[in-house]
Amino acid sequence: MKKLFIIKSGTTFADTARRWGDFDSWALNGLQLSRGEVNIVDVEGGGCLPDIEDCRGVVVTGSHANVTDGLPWSMAMAGWVPSLIEANIPFLGICYGHQLLAHALGGLVGFHPGGKEIGTVDVHLLPDSLTDPLFGSLPSPFQAHTTHSQTVLSLPKGAVRLASNFFEPNHAFRIGSCAWGVQFHPEYDKNIMESYVVEQAKELEAAGRDVPELLRTIRDTPVAVGILSRFARLSAKPG
Repeated sequence: MKKLFIIKSGTTFADTARRWGDFDSWALNGLQLSRGEVNIVDVEGGGCLPDIEDCRGVVVTGSHANVTDGLPWSMAMAGWVPSLIEANIPFLGICYGHQLLAHALGGLVGFHPGGKEIGTVDVHLLPDSLTDPLFGSLPSPFQAHTTHSQTVLSLPKGAVRLASNFFEPNHAFRIGSCAWGVQFHPEYDKNIMESYVVEQAKELEAAGRDVPELLRTIRDTPVAVGILSRFARLSAKPG
């Protein structure tokens, strides 16, 4: 029986994990599926990527690793992703997963020239989102949580750009009919976002960022969170 797979591509900060869980549990909560409906594969920890024919859908989580690090497990994923796309398996890449999708299909990933985007931000939909199966009918702008230094500098050929903001031109895109990348974190809640700001406070202060203001402006992001459950419903539809 085919299942939806969460590909866990890393581990969060130790204190964040102790208090709020890890990437896989956040994604599972957002999908609104039971643990029995989902297979979790920890690729950073040595887990094997599933066979394409076993996948009903795939979510690739965020990571503290960079796509450009060229780690063996990351390179293996980059070689695996195109087969998913060719087979029309619904795919959702989050942050690292978003960048991996772009890289695997010929896009360019690297450090954002503006530095780190972090906190609760406005994300604006672009015209092609109106007919998109995942983003269609969402309000614009909507708020989402972010923390990333790398970005998709250039989208793959044929990619459809769906969302952006003043800092990030490629906050969401689609490849084909059912593969999406989102630079923001739909799986985060307020507690997780606050924890990420606190964990990086020294780095942010050194870069001239106003940490108290970042913390003050963290908000709930119900629209962004809902993207995960929408993806779960899409992946449940017959091919």
